[in-house]
Amino acid sequence: MSVVERAVEAVRAGRLVVLPTDTVYGLACDPSREDAVRRLSELKGRSPGKPIALVAASVDQLLEAVPELRGSAETLARSLLPGPLTLVLPNPAHHFPGLAGARADTIGVRVPELAGPGRETLERVGPVAATSANLHGGPDPARLEDVPRAILDGVSATVDGGVLPGMPSTVLDLTGDRPRVLREGAVPAEDALARAARALSE
Repeated sequence: MSVVERAVEAVRAGRLVVLPTDTVYGLACDPSREDAVRRLSELKGRSPGKPIALVAASVDQLLEAVPELRGSAETLARSLLPGPLTLVLPNPAHHFPGLAGARADTIGVRVPELAGPGRETLERVGPVAATSANLHGGPDPARLEDVPRAILDGVSATVDGGVLPGMPSTVLDLTGDRPRVLREGAVPAEDALARAARALSE
C-alpha cells in the first residue's frame, strides 16, 4: 500500500494523519467525524473550542462540501486561493460544527498550493480538518522530522512533502463589512488586505 493510500484509508476510518501543506505540516482528520476532530484537538493539546480549518485540494472540492459558499464567497475564494491564506467565510448552514469554534455561522477554509503526494491525498480523500502539526504553542513544523514525537505516535499515517516554508497561513476574516487579518503569517497583513480588496472590487 502506498503512502497516499495509507493516509486516505486512515482519514476515511476516522483516524489522524500528518500531511504537508504549502506552509507547514498539518495534523488532519475527517471533518465530519466529531470524535476524530476532538482527538485532533486533544493530541495537539489545544482547547476544543478553537476553530480548525477545512482544507481542500481545490475550491470546487470546498463547494461540494459547503454548497452555501457559492456566490460572493465563491468569487472571493477563487480570487484568493490556492495559496497560503485561510479565509473565514459565512457558514449559515453550520456545516462541520466541530470546526467553527465560538462562531458557528462561519468556517475557515484553505486550498494550499500543493503538488505531489500531499495534493494527491487531498484529491482522493476530499476536504480534511487540519491544524498545524505542533503541540499547542510550539514551533510550526517545516519538516516531517520537526513534528513532535507525541503527535507522530498518535497518528496512523504520515505523508512527507519535503522541506516546507515553515510559516503558517495568514488568516483573513471576510465575514464583516471589511476584511480583517486575524493572524499574520506567510502573506504579510498589508498584502493580504490589498489582495482581498482587489477581490471584493472584481
